[in-house]
Amino acid sequence: MTEIIFIVEESPEGGYEARALGESIFTDGESLDELKNNIREAIKCHFEKDPPKIVRLHFIKEEIFAA
Repeated sequence: MTEIIFIVEESPEGGYEARALGESIFTDGESLDELKNNIREAIKCHFEKDPPKIVRLHFIKEEIFAA
């Protein structure tokens, strides 16, 4: 595997939550920098050998407004 994709959403409690597509990797962070560091650590723990070289983040933002 050369690439892994994470879905990133804003957490209701503040900060961000991320989950990997196709892998059981979940993490969070108070800021985007903290989230990226936590994703790196989670990848290292999940893939003991040959971790992906590229991490792609897909941000999902939900907005609600009155019609």
